[in-house]
Amino acid sequence: MKPEIQSNKIVILSGSGISAESGIPTFRDANGLWHNYSWEAVASPAGWRAHPEVVLEFYNERRKHAAEALPNIAHCAIAALESAYEVVVITQNVDDLHERAGSTHVIHVHGQLNYARGTSDARRRYRINAAPILMGQLCEDGTQLRPDIVWFGEDVEYMTESRRHIETAAKVLVVGTSLSVFPAASLVKAARGRAEKILIALEMDKLPFGFKFMRGKAGSIVPFLCERWLEEAGKHKIT
Repeated sequence: MKPEIQSNKIVILSGSGISAESGIPTFRDANGLWHNYSWEAVASPAGWRAHPEVVLEFYNERRKHAAEALPNIAHCAIAALESAYEVVVITQNVDDLHERAGSTHVIHVHGQLNYARGTSDARRRYRINAAPILMGQLCEDGTQLRPDIVWFGEDVEYMTESRRHIETAAKVLVVGTSLSVFPAASLVKAARGRAEKILIALEMDKLPFGFKFMRGKAGSIVPFLCERWLEEAGKHKIT
């Protein structure tokens, strides 16, 4: 038996499009412009084994850019929903813009740039904020530190927890993602039939069943949608 829908719960599934409006390149853009390295070279276990210094340099640059970026109006509008709803943000993004905008329950299924971890099975994790990771910089277990990022070929994190949240949400908003990266994209299938389901994107090849499509940028549409939801709950508009 599926768990009950919680009438006051909103789940947001966000992707790179929402952060792109804060000046953070999507992975495809960052990878395509960065010394012409393929994703295999900078975002896979094989690339790490072959050229760890290249991988570290790539992510050090991405971490620096992410730290310099600021949350945009879409991030802030989502955070404002917490004044009236239980809000869970499930993000494919590795930056912390949702948190800096004020969202308090954020699940990062692809890892976080501002953390490092060791390379042993213990997976000891350290918050490093904007600091670079250097070759020879070791975890306490003696292994080289690496970005705490889910690379291609590695297991996406928190899938069971994320699916449970979507199953119990009365409203599900998908924003900034074309749902082309799996398995995270499969999470939308957990949304319930009677939940309000909205997808915001510039374009969409195949709309998930039951979702309403709103074409446009996150910064243009998300604030208005969040204002409507706050008004439904009897709260003030976003300022």
